Amino acid sequence: MNKAKEIPEIVELASAYYGSAVLFAAIDCDVFAKVERGEFAAEPPRGMRLLLDACVAEGLLEKRGGAYFNTEAGKAALIPGGPADLTKAIRYNRDVYPAWGRLAELAQTGKPVERPEIHLGEDAARTKAFAASMFGRAMGIGRGIVPMLGKLEGRLLDLAGGPGAYAILMCQANPGLSCTTVDLKAISAEAAGYVAKFGLAGRIECRAGDYHTDEYESEAYDVVTIFGALHQESPSQIVGILKRAHRALKKGGRLLVLDMMTDATHTAPKFSALFAVNMALTTENGWVFSDDELKGWMREAGFEPGETRAAPPPMPHWLVEAARR
Repeated sequence: MNKAKEIPEIVELASAYYGSAVLFAAIDCDVFAKVERGEFAAEPPRGMRLLLDACVAEGLLEKRGGAYFNTEAGKAALIPGGPADLTKAIRYNRDVYPAWGRLAELAQTGKPVERPEIHLGEDAARTKAFAASMFGRAMGIGRGIVPMLGKLEGRLLDLAGGPGAYAILMCQANPGLSCTTVDLKAISAEAAGYVAKFGLAGRIECRAGDYHTDEYESEAYDVVTIFGALHQESPSQIVGILKRAHRALKKGGRLLVLDMMTDATHTAPKFSALFAVNMALTTENGWVFSDDELKGWMREAGFEPGETRAAPPPMPHWLVEAARR
């Protein structure tokens, strides 16, 4: 149950974007890597000092004796190449930051304020940045998710597979697995580049396509995955996608859906409820559904869904597995 906010909390909420702006600027200025290299041992220039002190106030850095230090979380997540690197994902949040300033427009019109085509192929630079962001985020999330999937073998169809991060991680963890990942032409091209860098081009096919309309080989796959994609679709589109996945699976095959989801009220978890707004600002049908709604659509498409499982931090994703009837 949500607790009603007190007046001081309302004031704090009105200024909450200050913290986001500090984080975005620190990433853009490579602050955390520079701190780790000791580049701020001397008194930094005024503007940088203000930013560094704001990072300390936000808990992103520590300050001792006038010197700045990374936190353990910062070392892992805020330095490019760190073990839980979130810098590319944070840059995507920065890219959609202006859209949030037009939330009243969404509320009044019900229409997105930014065209999704901008980062799905229309603008090459935005598309590459979007793919890099999604790759970094998926690699971070996927390291916690893949162990939850159990043994995977045979042929796997990864729908809306993005830049290929999940396919790469699943194939690395399962030597007997081959994967076909499907996404729009521009995103699929980015995926092929990442797959080649990891030396997996022989086991991962990056197919250009559209899971709204594509028909796949009938009963040809042992597993179908849909990770972080259905929150941009309407209920009728989701059912259609699931029905095509059903036809592609062998009898008894597994469907794995990972996504932001809420409870039946659509208000909790808090991050997922807010993420629904983010999706609506940038996509025509964007939202966040409940896990109960997803299971209903799975049954309509011919699956028998299992329990809902929460993914490990940092993102509040939920995983639902279903079996093909």
